[in-house]
Amino acid sequence: MAKLTISMPDAMGEYVASRVETGQYGNVSEYFRDLVRREQERKNAAEELSRMLAEAEASGISERKIPDIMRKVEADLRADGRL
Repeated sequence: MAKLTISMPDAMGEYVASRVETGQYGNVSEYFRDLVRREQERKNAAEELSRMLAEAEASGISERKIPDIMRKVEADLRADGRL
């Protein structure tokens, strides 16, 4: 396991300590691990969104009209029981 030592302004240290004191985290390490996990999730979500947008752009412009798309979505939702 990696061990890190960090420095931060007193106000930030007090904030971190307050998060632990409220019981939201068992200790300072848990707090920072949670921050890193959330950052990893955010980064993965941003990468997935970028991939999806690139894929959508590469697919070109649809020939379908909005009412046709809406009917297809409604039919799909009905078929899988979500509507």
